[in-house]
Amino acid sequence: METSSFASAFILLLLVTDPLGGIPLFVSLLKQVPKARRTRMIVREVSVAFCVLVIFMLFGQQFLQLMHLSETSLGIAGGVILFLIALRMVFPHPEGVFGDTSEGEPFIVPLAIPLLAGPSALATVLLLVSREPARLWEWVGALALTMLVCGFTLAFSEKISLLLGERVTTAFERLMGLILTAIAVEMLLSGIRHYLATLP
Repeated sequence: METSSFASAFILLLLVTDPLGGIPLFVSLLKQVPKARRTRMIVREVSVAFCVLVIFMLFGQQFLQLMHLSETSLGIAGGVILFLIALRMVFPHPEGVFGDTSEGEPFIVPLAIPLLAGPSALATVLLLVSREPARLWEWVGALALTMLVCGFTLAFSEKISLLLGERVTTAFERLMGLILTAIAVEMLLSGIRHYLATLP
């Protein structure tokens, strides 16, 4: 993540939010919502996630300064969180990637946060902007495109689940977990390299 293009930022954000890997959870959550309300609910949840991530993009530097955090520590922390989430994707847990979910219609939790705007997504957008702040609106565009894909995936999650089947969906989630594991390790190594470079 030394330098990123619009395409690489979009792909990274898509991998981090993992809409296809989250299809089983989407389906189980949407079953609790009347069909007449699903579109409105999806728009609401995706909009909340987008707003939260944009706020982190806009005020990421101020947040780092306020909390006395360096980009290096953020990169290492983001790598650790991403690694833990990736492990749960590769080795499925009974409670899912993000833990147990409450019953009833989702309201912000767990769809918007942490499924779409989770710790790894927050760390990713902060890193993108902190390393290349001049390209802020490019990152916002990549994020908007990512959220659009997530919204469509949510809307058609039941049909996609039926089309792909449980085995294919599970295999895809594990593949995404493997890719995320590699990205997480790269973030950790990059953070460690930056830290070592600051030592006398």
